[in-house]
Amino acid sequence: MTKTKNLIRASISIGMIFAITLPVNAMHIMEGYLSVGFCIAWGAVCLPFLIAGFISIQKTFKENSKSITLLAMAGAFIFVISSLKIPSVTGSCSHMTGTGLGAILFGPGAVSVLGLIVLVFQAVLLAHGGLTTLGANTFSMAIAGPLVSYGIFKLCQRIKVNRRAAVFLAAFLGDLTTYCVTSIQLGLAYPAEVGGSVASIIKFLGVFAPTQLPLAIMEGIITVIIVIALETYARPELKAVGYLKEAR
Repeated sequence: MTKTKNLIRASISIGMIFAITLPVNAMHIMEGYLSVGFCIAWGAVCLPFLIAGFISIQKTFKENSKSITLLAMAGAFIFVISSLKIPSVTGSCSHMTGTGLGAILFGPGAVSVLGLIVLVFQAVLLAHGGLTTLGANTFSMAIAGPLVSYGIFKLCQRIKVNRRAAVFLAAFLGDLTTYCVTSIQLGLAYPAEVGGSVASIIKFLGVFAPTQLPLAIMEGIITVIIVIALETYARPELKAVGYLKEAR
């Protein structure tokens, strides 16, 4: 228990250090950048995933109420790591997502809710992203990315890939998926005069790639380090959520 408390204190301290250096002009797809139709459509697409997420969290708490500590830490990790932005194109930016960790531990449903909460706080308190674009940002970062992370991790378990390599691949590919989806969202909203949405999507992917590839690698490495720390200081909690029991 003492080790777990120390880990939580260390995570909060690191988060506070990162928060001090946040660039104030960094954001997700920013407020007002998408038309009303796109905002409503992406919000509607997110609803079933969020409902499933709330049900998943309730089930987790019923089975093991102590898992709230890990869930809160996963949410804090998403908030901190996704607030560190590198400007990439007008209307959006490159950044790590942090959603892979939560998807591995709790599944993609729970992370959709965590991601929504993080995005609301970032939009209201830090002016990162926006409330009108909340649906689009939630789908790309809190739904699409975690789904891929969870699927990759489970696939790696099935084919008996080393657990830490599986964690890296899940976080790495989940991060890249978020930016592929974001590029699609922006390309659909702003089709090119020549080539339409397809050309615009390719353009956005090309602009994101130089900054996002190294960031995705970095996120994979950081996630592995966090998991190693959890395996050292929070083994009972990891067993309670099924991570260690199912892994190699």
